[in-house]
Order: sequence, then structure tokens, then C-alpha cells
Amino acid sequence: MMDKFISENLHTSVIGEYEVLIAGGGVAGVAAALAAARQGAKVGLLEREYMLGGLATAGLIAIYLPLCDGMGKQVSFGIAEELLKLSIRYGCEGELPTAWLEGADGAGEGRAVHSAAKTDPGAAAGRRYDARFNPQLFAIAAEQLLVKNGVSIHYGTAVCGVKMEENRISHVIAENKSGRVAWRVKSVVDATGDSDLCRMAGEKTALFGQQNVLAAWYYYVGKNGYGLKTLGIADVPEEEKSGEISLLTKRRFQGITEEELSEMMRLSHGVILEDLLDMRKMDPECFPVTIATIPQVRMTRRICGRYVLDTSEERVPFADSIGAVGNWKRRGPAYEIPYRCLYGETVKNLITAGRSISVTDAMWDVTRVIPACAVTGQAAGTAAALTDCFAALDVGLLQRRLRVDGVKLHLQARGPQEG
Repeated sequence: MMDKFISENLHTSVIGEYEVLIAGGGVAGVAAALAAARQGAKVGLLEREYMLGGLATAGLIAIYLPLCDGMGKQVSFGIAEELLKLSIRYGCEGELPTAWLEGADGAGEGRAVHSAAKTDPGAAAGRRYDARFNPQLFAIAAEQLLVKNGVSIHYGTAVCGVKMEENRISHVIAENKSGRVAWRVKSVVDATGDSDLCRMAGEKTALFGQQNVLAAWYYYVGKNGYGLKTLGIADVPEEEKSGEISLLTKRRFQGITEEELSEMMRLSHGVILEDLLDMRKMDPECFPVTIATIPQVRMTRRICGRYVLDTSEERVPFADSIGAVGNWKRRGPAYEIPYRCLYGETVKNLITAGRSISVTDAMWDVTRVIPACAVTGQAAGTAAALTDCFAALDVGLLQRRLRVDGVKLHLQARGPQEG
């Protein structure tokens, strides 16, 4: 009879201490680490893969979606804009307005031309721009930026547990090539994309109701050059569906178990091979250049925060707003994000960013993308540098720090300090 359990006697080495520890090095984690370090905190970033950027880089979802509301007004600022410039520092992929590249080699300086109403006549005609960046170059540029700002990056390091002292995380436990290790922590940012730390710490979470559809994006080269093949789509909430949606398979995936994720990768590899062989019928010189090294799941598990934001709250002002985002799928809607969406009811020193924040299923598809991940990451990292009890933090202090760092908190001016 097979044993159901193995009893282990574990002695985990505590190898260091961080004021702010961030789990997950996607765009949200990068923004959080950068923001916390700039507030003077000692910051550690744990990343399971061996490159930064998450889905944007290792997942090849290499499109920096709009910072604007689609009506000629930029709504996302601060690190969201800085990372846009960083992503195209070494050039854009595809055809984009030359104004995109103005100042791109000086990330953080000047103003990105994203919703270019003031400088580009195309904006007046209703055009809306996104940026195709090279994922490998973006990952390296992000790494160099974090190192320059004093962030300690731990690659190949997967969070596997936490030690709790009452309702606080005292240590984050991880496994990497060195074995099982731990760090003592003051504040923790869950930027895993799957709310893994929230689950481990006992914070309440929720799953994405529709689950994920299969995607199989990959880069290829052929006689006509180099390109990105975007097979599969991001899912669409039921109330926004009209007509048939093309799916690679009818199977859906929650995306939070090893079995599911392994199957997703096998299926996506099969789709890529089939597609490539089909293209070779017309172009025998066609070869794959890069395939995704992580599953291309978009929405899995999130925190149940103090507030749950919904798409119905277009342009609703929140007193505790930490920034704003547009809706990448539709022109017009824009949303302020309340600070209360970033933390829960149970664990005092845990905050979330990116795909893990507290939103409805419909809103999830808006806040999971790069600009929103950068906005929430900056807020989470700044807050983590200021406090080890997020519910007790003076929101006014957080907002003042965010304003100093270039964030516009509200969609409408609310005082002399805000435009």
C-alpha cells in the first residue's frame, strides 16, 4: 500500500532580513520593488524564473497596453509611465509613432507620448497606441534598473510557505538551488499573480469564475522577417461577449495546480508546432525563435480585500485612490483604484499588487494588464516601505508620497496639488 504522507523534520535556515520582501518579479513586482527601494527600504525580490517581467517577458505577452482612457487623456502615471519608456528603450517592435521613442533612452524623464492628443494629430482622430516591446531586452533593462536602485534579486526562488506570529508574517520561506531558506520580514508584497502568499498566510481569496482559455503565443522568423504569433485570446467576461470567440480548445483552466499548468504547456506546445508546420507550407524557411517559458494564464486567484472594485464604477472618485487606469478594451472608461483593494482583513503586514488585487471578475480583465500592474505595484511598494500594518497606514501620507513620485491619484482635479 502506498504511503499517503511523508513525515519530514525540517530545519530551515534564516539567511537574512528585509524591510520589504516582494514575491513575484512580474511587472507588478518590479514596480513594487522599485517604489519601496526609492523610499529607502531594504528590499528583496523573489522570482521563481530566471528573468524579470512575468507574463510580459517569459510569457511573451509583449504589449504595453495604453496609459490613456482612449479619449485623448493619459490616466496612468509614475512608474507605469517609466516602465513604458524602459520597455522601448532599445526600440519598439512593429510600426508605432516616432513620438513613442522621444526620450525613451532616459526612462523617468520627460513625458511619454501614449495618448498623444497634444503632440500627435492621430489622437484627435480617435487612435489609441500600445507599444510592442522586445521581451528579452525589457527583462534585462528592468533587472539593471532594480539593481541600480539597490534591490536584491533572488532568481530561481519559489515561495513555499510563511511563518506566522499571530496575524503577521514574520518569515517568508522559499526553495531554490541552495535548498530551503527563509527571510525575516517586516512587510510583504504578494505580486505572485496567483495570490500564493495570501493563501499560505490564511488571507481570504477568490478564484476567477470563468477560468482561463488556452493561449500559445510565440516568436518566429521566416523569409519576411521576424514576428510574434498571438494564438489564443484573453478571456472576455460573459456580459461583454458578442458573437463567437475563437478558442484553441474548449477546455478551460483554473491555472493553480501543477497538473493543469503542465497540461496547458503541453497543449500550447502542440498548437505552436502545428501552426508552425502549417506556415512552412508557404515558407519553408520559417522557424520558431522563442516560445513562452511559463503558462500564459491571465486570471487565477485574488485577494478578497477591504473593497472589491467593479467595472460599473467608471470615474467614481475614491478618497483613498492610489492611481487610475483606463480600460484597454474600450474607449472612455477609466477607474480610480482604492487603496483598500490592495489588502485584506486578516494579515496585517501583507499587501497585494497586479493580478492579485481585489476586483470583480469583469474588472479583473482590466486590472491584470501591464499599466494597472505598474500602478498597483508602485502603491503597494510605497505603502510597504511606510508601514507594517496596512490597515493602519495614514492614506494621506501614502498619497503624498505617490504624488511626489509622479502619480496622479484622481481622474478629476481635487485640489491645488493635483492636475
